Amino acid sequence: MRSLPLPLALTARLSPVVVLAAAGWALSSGPAATPAADERTATQKTEDESPTAPATAAASKTYSSAPSPCDSLGSKTIKDLVPGAKTAGKEIPSTDSKLRRTCSWNALKGYDYRWLDVSFEITASDEAAETSYKERIAAKSGGGDVPGVGDAGYSVVNLTTEDKQQTREGVVMIRASNALISVTYSGSDFESKKAPSTDEINKGAIKAAKEAAAALEDGQKG
Repeated sequence: MRSLPLPLALTARLSPVVVLAAAGWALSSGPAATPAADERTATQKTEDESPTAPATAAASKTYSSAPSPCDSLGSKTIKDLVPGAKTAGKEIPSTDSKLRRTCSWNALKGYDYRWLDVSFEITASDEAAETSYKERIAAKSGGGDVPGVGDAGYSVVNLTTEDKQQTREGVVMIRASNALISVTYSGSDFESKKAPSTDEINKGAIKAAKEAAAALEDGQKG
């Protein structure tokens, strides 16, 4: 995968919001067979039109809005993962902040550069989130499952090199009911031109993703 110049190119990671509509189904009555069946048909119709009979199936939707991504990580985690960054972070403008919100932290300390994104996306239903999650991990092969967080988790780490400068980037995706959490964590050393180890980047991205998932759940309880 070809990388882009740092650090401005790292802002091009964000993907558009994917919102899928949930479909219901209509109820219809069959034609009357004979005049003798009129009474039964009328009775059945009355029962079908009862206020207690639902007209459509409601979509499963645990989360209705995205939490504040800049408040999703503790200050210690930010200091550990992005040394020198302001713990407040910077929220990226969104076309619909109720459905998608992203916060970024980045800093250059000495010659070490780190970048961290945390993004929340709210879809129309669990089914929509599952479909989007599967499509995204299919597009990022070579990773592995992240157990013990949300309904499903996946992480992948890639190394890119441009002008002899290495950058290692880790991406973690979590699905929790109808919400999707995406974390991107990357690093470079501009003195040695080497990148941090795969283990460092992968563990850092997973740590941030787990904290973000906990913040999402805590917000729902509140």
